[in-house]
Amino acid sequence: SHPVFDPSFDSVSYSPSLYIYIYICFLSSKSEFYIEISRFHFSQNRKQMEIAVYKPYGDHEFQSLIERIHPPRVCIDNDTCRNCTIVKVDSANKHGILLEMVQVLTDLDLLILRSYICSDGGWLMDVFHVTDQLGNKITDESLIHYIEQAICASRRGSREVQTCVGRNVRPRHVSMEHTAMEMTATDRPGLMSEISAVLAELGCHVSGAVAWTHNKRAACIVYMEDDLKHGPIMDPYRVAQIQAQLENVVEAHHYEGERRSVRLAAPAASQTHTERRLHQLMAADRDYEQCCSCGYDSSGDDVAHRQKKGSNSTEVKIENCKEKGYSIVTVRSMDRPKLLFDTICTLTDLQYVVFHASISSFESIAFQEYYVRHKNGWTLDSESERRRMIQNLMAATERRVSHELRLDVTTQNRVGLLADVTRVFRENGLSISRTEVGVQGEQAVGTFYVKDTSGQAVTSETLEIVRREIGGTVLVANKSSERPSSQPTNLSNTSPSISTSSSSSSSNGKQDNKPGFSLGSMFWSQLEWLSSNFRPIKS
Repeated sequence: SHPVFDPSFDSVSYSPSLYIYIYICFLSSKSEFYIEISRFHFSQNRKQMEIAVYKPYGDHEFQSLIERIHPPRVCIDNDTCRNCTIVKVDSANKHGILLEMVQVLTDLDLLILRSYICSDGGWLMDVFHVTDQLGNKITDESLIHYIEQAICASRRGSREVQTCVGRNVRPRHVSMEHTAMEMTATDRPGLMSEISAVLAELGCHVSGAVAWTHNKRAACIVYMEDDLKHGPIMDPYRVAQIQAQLENVVEAHHYEGERRSVRLAAPAASQTHTERRLHQLMAADRDYEQCCSCGYDSSGDDVAHRQKKGSNSTEVKIENCKEKGYSIVTVRSMDRPKLLFDTICTLTDLQYVVFHASISSFESIAFQEYYVRHKNGWTLDSESERRRMIQNLMAATERRVSHELRLDVTTQNRVGLLADVTRVFRENGLSISRTEVGVQGEQAVGTFYVKDTSGQAVTSETLEIVRREIGGTVLVANKSSERPSSQPTNLSNTSPSISTSSSSSSSNGKQDNKPGFSLGSMFWSQLEWLSSNFRPIKS
């Protein structure tokens, strides 16, 4: 039987005779869906039909519908692989979700040994082979539960957990209640000391700070609060005063026209991950411009490499897969923790979507292969776009690398502590190339990568003076390393002490520059395992 249609149907009113058909269409290159609403209006004789097609509807609730219907499924497998934990994730695809997953794992100081990524179409399936920084599987139930909850963005929590080395882990940005200062400038000795001294003089209590240097450029993010009010700095006049003083410090040693910036940001409902934000600041400051030499290989493909004295080369190669409509980006570099995070950060911020990827390592060399396309659908065809991609990836792999002396400092937290510590470094002829400082309860903890401004090796006498003046616990490593030191800092020990650890030497008698517990230092004892949901990128 046929339905009875109302001949007096009004195209404006919502009568019972209005038939709405909603089609949710997933596009292969986008993680969004469009709604097509067709209205069928039958006339008096039921032979005429009008169809109205409406523009895509961009309501956030509709865009997150699939995510709410099918939240990410996380499977943590400790049985398949003998020497690592396998984290498998199935999820509805959206731009940036891969970065969120990698961010969760790296924030927990987990080493990603291998990874397979497939996100073609509206669905994403990823596999990560991980261990803790001591090379062990992830067996702690609270940590496993945290990973499962944190990867599911709709259920993400802020509950703290502890890593295998006892460090509290939380998302890598400080509380939303702190004011953030972002700065980019020319790198020079004493810059961090001058900035922290100004903040202490103006009554700003530093609760966290991260600073990187690369290609003679420096970027730092400092989280602070009002020392008297114990809260964020909200007074516009006070914010302007602080910014003006900081700008004077930055401009003091700059020549006319040189790039520099100082910005104070009020607390926000959401904040970008601190280390991702540092990548963005340094990229906006164009630290990548002198990062590599670009050319063409024998096949005509773009290839870039940078050969440093005494180190392995970093190489980025781009070629197009025309039959599939992808650009294939290959990165070969020294292996280290957080390398995958840094690369995915760069691809995401350049607005490129990763459809397939394979990440592995061998003998301290990491190999990354990405099949990418711009979020608007195009590939890397123009020379300028290829060069931009190559330079940004080269910079991303190098910004976090430090070859200087590493000092892990733990002491009682107090107002002006960062200013005092950086002043001690400056007065003893030490320059900071990278630092990360935070607060854990009543203790302030920080990692500083320092070098002698004269270019000479840092002497033990200098280290002893630094230890005496700073106080607390100072752990010294003769070679910088991304992993926690072999003797974790005892946060409860407030008596002055100093300990020293030496990096291992390679078989040829030279010091090994690779990070401790490097991904490439682990040899696989079984054939490569691949989830049945995946297929090899290359045959």
